[in-house]
Amino acid sequence: MRPRNPAQAAGWVLAALALLLLVPTLVLLGLNARHIDGGRMFAVVVLALAAVAYAGAGRVITARLPGNAIGWLLGLVGLSVATATFTEQYALYGLVTARGSVPAVGAAAALAGATGPLTIALLFPLILLFPNGRLPSRRWRPVLWAMIIVLLGWASQLFQAGTKITGGLTNALDADHADYPNPIGVLPRHGLYSDFLIVIFALGIVTGALVLASVFVRRRGAGPELRKQLAWLGYVGVLTAVWVIAQILNGLLAPPAVSNGWLGTTIWGFMELTPLAGIPAAVAVAVLKYRLYEIDKIISRTLAYAIVTGLLVGVYTGLVLLATEVLRSRTPVAVAAATLVAAALFTPLRSRVQRLVDRRFNRTRYDADRTVAAFAARLKDAVDQDAVRADLLGVVQRSLEPTHAAVWVRPHR
Repeated sequence: MRPRNPAQAAGWVLAALALLLLVPTLVLLGLNARHIDGGRMFAVVVLALAAVAYAGAGRVITARLPGNAIGWLLGLVGLSVATATFTEQYALYGLVTARGSVPAVGAAAALAGATGPLTIALLFPLILLFPNGRLPSRRWRPVLWAMIIVLLGWASQLFQAGTKITGGLTNALDADHADYPNPIGVLPRHGLYSDFLIVIFALGIVTGALVLASVFVRRRGAGPELRKQLAWLGYVGVLTAVWVIAQILNGLLAPPAVSNGWLGTTIWGFMELTPLAGIPAAVAVAVLKYRLYEIDKIISRTLAYAIVTGLLVGVYTGLVLLATEVLRSRTPVAVAAATLVAAALFTPLRSRVQRLVDRRFNRTRYDADRTVAAFAARLKDAVDQDAVRADLLGVVQRSLEPTHAAVWVRPHR
């Protein structure tokens, strides 16, 4: 169906670009499998699932409510996640797996480094404006401006001298010792600019705390349904804050070898993945369980496709890793075979997942489908026309719940 206006078309484009980028990302992930550890492989899988969830939820909301900023922010986050993941895998392939085999590797790595922080930064206005796309009140405008200042200050680090290009959201280039000095470093490493970054960091912590507080402020005085919707987002915010505190304590208390090693990497990974995966999940649950925007049926489809994508990405990754261990190499044949297996599993897996999602979140549809299926099974053996008419009338009443229902039977000639 053609979008009815330019806003809907733009929503389609955002979602389509995010989903299309995941295809080459997964192919490159298979080719790069030997150079990626298990933790980062898991992170890429979660990021792929998050991109689908953000893009799908954004597409649904922009289609129904193009004036709501939440839909556009969700779509932008989905595209940013997909871009960061793709460019990082592309750079890893060109710098490590098959060095010099693809063009513009440096530009891809720099783009991965830029879109990673952008993804995290977009989450703050998303939380602040949820669920209606507006600030809790006019008094929160300074927080919005503070977020813009923090974003610009954070982005300015891309031009800081003495830094390195390490990759995107998983720092894959740094892990494989393929990082390189920042070629566009024009800002000084120390001095006034360093003090400026400290101020930006402090402002970012204060702003982040206020954004989390806005969820609870909006919840106060809200109706029962809105309170339940906001509670899901609040859970994600509290869990993210726990990881932030854990990272701070890790840096202060743990020995440098541990804080900068596996423990720091693990905490940092959860600190990134919790909001990236948790926010779209919270939005989906709020919509499904408490009928936000009255689009629960559409969102149930989006959730089903997101779950299927995550399962298929897991299957694909497992097959690639298995082929890598057995063949001791990542051949294009192994990657192609894993892709075909994942494609073959899509339809049966989607049907099963859709039934499970409907059973849990869209019970009306699930019960109606079961009622119609049972009627179809009874119809095969029915011979009494009056009994069939009464049975059909009961099925219509239970499935559609109309205010009035009647059945007319045309005499057979």
